Amino acid sequence: MPRDDVMKALADILERLMALATGHTTVLVAIDGCGGAGKTELARRLSLALKELDLQVSVVHFDDFYLPTRLRTAKSDAESPEASNFDWRRLRDQVLIPLRARGNARYERYDWTNDALTEQLCVAACGIIIIEGVTSSRRELRSFYNLKIWVDCPRELRLRRGLERDGEQNRARWEQEWMPAEDRYVALHRPQQNADIVVHGNEFCDIL
Repeated sequence: MPRDDVMKALADILERLMALATGHTTVLVAIDGCGGAGKTELARRLSLALKELDLQVSVVHFDDFYLPTRLRTAKSDAESPEASNFDWRRLRDQVLIPLRARGNARYERYDWTNDALTEQLCVAACGIIIIEGVTSSRRELRSFYNLKIWVDCPRELRLRRGLERDGEQNRARWEQEWMPAEDRYVALHRPQQNADIVVHGNEFCDIL
């Protein structure tokens, strides 16, 4: 994607968000996409741009809602349906429901190193709140959002980015567990077709 197209896409999203912010106390935004698509980078860039416009913004990472081993099913991601080891029910109950009711959200962050829930984080019920992560706009959560963004990206590039981040030793998990689970999620929930905005992330991170 040429740089001009990327910057225009960002400008279009910012325009939508500013319009929403004028009519809502709390604006909930989902940034969904498969692993390595560029969701976190898009959330980071939007957050910086919104703060420069003097708008209040918070980012909640769906990775913080991964289930500790002791709470997971006996099945692996490869056998379980549509990335079910991400605890979307906890995201709904501790974050989306309180924020939609204009109450503050409180949740425990999953520590990937220690495989446990750790410190409690708080999100104030005001401004623009971005929920970023794979399955964040799944059909059970879709109605909570004011804006849903899907970050599309070729499979080969997503895998390369994932291995650059997680190391070659995790190739089997990417290819045999995480990516197949995401494929099932996309087929079942059709997040791209239900998104308000689709961003093409094939060169997104490199350009930004």
